[in-house]
Amino acid sequence: MSRPRLREPEANTTYLVELAGARLEQRVTAGVVAAGHPIREAHSAVFVNIDRDGTRLTHLAERALMTPQAMSELVDHLVSHGYLERMPDPSDRRAKLIVLTDLGYEALQDAFETIIGIEADLEVLLGRDGLVQFRRVLSQVADLSIG
Repeated sequence: MSRPRLREPEANTTYLVELAGARLEQRVTAGVVAAGHPIREAHSAVFVNIDRDGTRLTHLAERALMTPQAMSELVDHLVSHGYLERMPDPSDRRAKLIVLTDLGYEALQDAFETIIGIEADLEVLLGRDGLVQFRRVLSQVADLSIG
């Protein structure tokens, strides 16, 4: 069977961005694990999206671009391991806020320490001005509307 020839892109920037993001996420997770926290990469969806005073599960899911059911599984795991707790939302007692515990704050600080190291490495690779431009471009790409 003869198949039509594919018209492939000259470069696959989408793949490169995804690969770079995955590698950086692996490095952050490795830093947190090395600090003594048995965190999985998937848990970063919670830590990167949670407000310091707590966040509703539905907002966490929206920010992470995932279903509330998937976010609930991550939150349940982190609650059972002492990183998060559910508290009544003071603005609506029927709702719950997902809140970092002291252990959760420690894990988040360990992630931040790793990210500080990554930022330093990126500055060495790109230079200060290059890093500023890189962040600006990534922000612009992240803001592109789909469709």
